[in-house]
Amino acid sequence: MSDAQTFDIVIIGGGPAGGLASLALAAQGFSCALVDAADPAVMRAEAFDGRTSAISYASARVFKRLGLWDAIAPDAEPIRDILVTDGRAKSRFSEGAVSNFSLHFDSRELGEDQPLGWIVENKVIRDALFDAIERTENIALFAPAMRAATKFNPENAIVDLADGRQLIAKLVVAADGRRSPLRAEAGIKTNDWRYNQTGIVASVAHEKPHHGVAQEFFLPAGPFAILPMTHNRSSLVWTEDAGAAPAYMALSDEKFRIEIENRFGPYLGAIEPAEPRWSYPLAFTLAQSYAAPRLALIGDAAHAIHPIAGQGYNLGIKDIAALADVLSEGRDVGLDIGAMTVLHNYQKWRRFDSAALALGCDSLVRLFSNDIGPLRLARSLGMSAVGRVKPLRDFFMRQAGADMGALPSLMQREA
Repeated sequence: MSDAQTFDIVIIGGGPAGGLASLALAAQGFSCALVDAADPAVMRAEAFDGRTSAISYASARVFKRLGLWDAIAPDAEPIRDILVTDGRAKSRFSEGAVSNFSLHFDSRELGEDQPLGWIVENKVIRDALFDAIERTENIALFAPAMRAATKFNPENAIVDLADGRQLIAKLVVAADGRRSPLRAEAGIKTNDWRYNQTGIVASVAHEKPHHGVAQEFFLPAGPFAILPMTHNRSSLVWTEDAGAAPAYMALSDEKFRIEIENRFGPYLGAIEPAEPRWSYPLAFTLAQSYAAPRLALIGDAAHAIHPIAGQGYNLGIKDIAALADVLSEGRDVGLDIGAMTVLHNYQKWRRFDSAALALGCDSLVRLFSNDIGPLRLARSLGMSAVGRVKPLRDFFMRQAGADMGALPSLMQREA
C-alpha cells in the first residue's frame, strides 16, 4: 500500500464523458483521479478524424459554467434550423426560404437569441478538456495507465493500476464506454440489441454556405444527416444497411463523392469529401442499473443509443451534471458519497429520463427505416401535424435542446 493515493472519486475513462465528469466534480470540490489507457500527448497530436458531436443548447450551459466554452466556441458551428424530410423527397433551403420539405424547426420560434445547438469536432472538445484538466489542481491524471482490478469494500473502493500504483476512493465512476468492463464486473446487466445498420461518418467541404441548417433525410436504409460545421464544411452521419455499408466504405474517393452528391442534391454546390471516413455498427445498450455500491455509470457505460437524433453525448452530459448535484448534496449533509443511499438518487433521476429518450429514438429508427406504404403515410401525417402546431414544434425543439424535465444546476438557465 506504499504507492496508494487517496481521492474522493476515481473516474475510469478519460474520453469526452470522463474528462468532463472530472471537471464537473472537481468544480464541486471533490478530489478526482482520472484514469485512461490512451496517452493524452498522442491523442492531442492527432489530426481531425471526421468525428463530431452535437452539443444541445442546455448542454452548452455546462461547458460555459465550467469555463470551457471560450475554448470551444470559435470552432463550434451553431444550428439555426433543422429540416427533416421523409423518404424520397429532397428539401431545399436557400435565402431563408424552404420548399418541398416535411418539417422545419426554426430556433427563432423559441423566442431566445440562441441556436438549437452546435456541431463541434470531437478533437476540439478533447483539447479543451485536457487543457482545463491540466490547470485544475484537484484532478490527478493517470494516463496512459491501465486499470488492472477494482475492489469494492464497505468503506471504500480500491483501484489497482497495471504499473502497481493503487488508488483509493469513496466512489468509482465508470466512463469506460459501451462495453464497460467495470459495469460487467459489478454484475450490472444490460438490455441490448443490434440494428441491421452501419453508421458511416465523414466530413465534406462545399461550395455554398449552409446557413447553419442541419438536414436529416429519412431514407429506407436509415437516416442521412447533414450537419453544419465551420468554414463551409458539413459533417455526414449516414446510416446504411449493414450488408451494403462495406461496399460504400470501399469506394474510391471520387465514387464516394458521387454517392454523397446523389443524397445531398445541388443545394450546397460542388462538394469535396475529406479523409478519413469511418464506420461503426449501430446498436442499443441500456444498463438495467446506473449504480452499484461505490460505483456510478455515466455516458455510454450507462446507455448507448442510435445516432438518429444526435443525443448520445448530451445524455452523458446530463448524467454528469446530475451526478455532480447528487454527490455534492450528499456530502453536504454528511453522507458517504459511495453509499447506495446517495447513488440511488442519481439512478432515480437519470435512468427513467435516459431510458425514455433512448427508447424514443429506437422507435423513430423502426418507424422511419423502411419504405412500407402505410407507415410512410402515417409518418407523413404525423410530421405534417407537428409542422402545423407551434406548441408541438416547441416541444420537439426543447427536447432536441435537452431543455426538458428536471435539469441539474449546471444545465439550468441563467438566473
